[in-house]
Amino acid sequence: MSIRSRRENNSGRHRFTMSTFRGMQQPELSKKLSRLIKSENSAIGAHETAGRERIAIASALSEWGESTGDEAISDLSDKLGVMLAEIGEQEDLYAQNLEDSRGVLKQIRNMEASVQPSRDQRQKITDEIAKLKYKDPTNTRLVTLEHELVRAEAQNLVAEAQLSNTTRTKLKEAYDLHTAAVIERAEKQIILARHARRLLGLIDDSPVVPGDVRSAYDSEETARQIVEDAETELRSWESNVEPIGSPTEDVARQMTSGSLSGGTEQDMESIATGRSGVEAGHAVPSSSKPLEEPVV
Repeated sequence: MSIRSRRENNSGRHRFTMSTFRGMQQPELSKKLSRLIKSENSAIGAHETAGRERIAIASALSEWGESTGDEAISDLSDKLGVMLAEIGEQEDLYAQNLEDSRGVLKQIRNMEASVQPSRDQRQKITDEIAKLKYKDPTNTRLVTLEHELVRAEAQNLVAEAQLSNTTRTKLKEAYDLHTAAVIERAEKQIILARHARRLLGLIDDSPVVPGDVRSAYDSEETARQIVEDAETELRSWESNVEPIGSPTEDVARQMTSGSLSGGTEQDMESIATGRSGVEAGHAVPSSSKPLEEPVV
């Protein structure tokens, strides 16, 4: 594998972003999360740019190595370029995974936006009732408004419950994806960096005096094998992150383990004290007088 054989498109993937007047008029309830999602979009774009630049740097390293005329530097810089380019690819994959996480956050934002009208309607009716009671307490329309308020509160109660459920579920899902992506990128880049360091170990950097000829480079096959090892390890990588639990699961687990350990402790206590509840090695107290020895 050679970085010189790659023909990368330096233009990269274009991120479609648009700031519209409608986007600026987000409901009050969803404004903060909308800002977070927008900031996340900028961060994702930065990771994509970093990935493209890393690939360009890898290509530049390979080209420089070839221009040195040193066989060892030429070969090893090219293979180091392969490693660095793959690190750049992992950055791009990381950005894609972050985009998936960001998409889940949008579901919370959309739910917040859908709840805002029910809140506004309830508040509008409440304000109207207060205003009417102040101006005309005997107005027959108060009864109608109070009925409307009951319906509005019921609708809002359902919407708020849906929002609460969606927020908790989707927040966990979004950052489950986010943190798993961080772990994946880190572990894969560690694999690549470790094998890159093996390549560096093939560079003979022992000093030579003027007029001496450096020994011929004979590690081309070893270098090729290192690159193949990195590819194999990268392909065989599997995620081993632990599933994210919930407090109810933790409580149930603690209760189960507690009942088991409690039973064990009770059994041990029974063994130590005897089934009658008296510590071993101690006499049973009695209210009767001790038996007297018979007189012979």
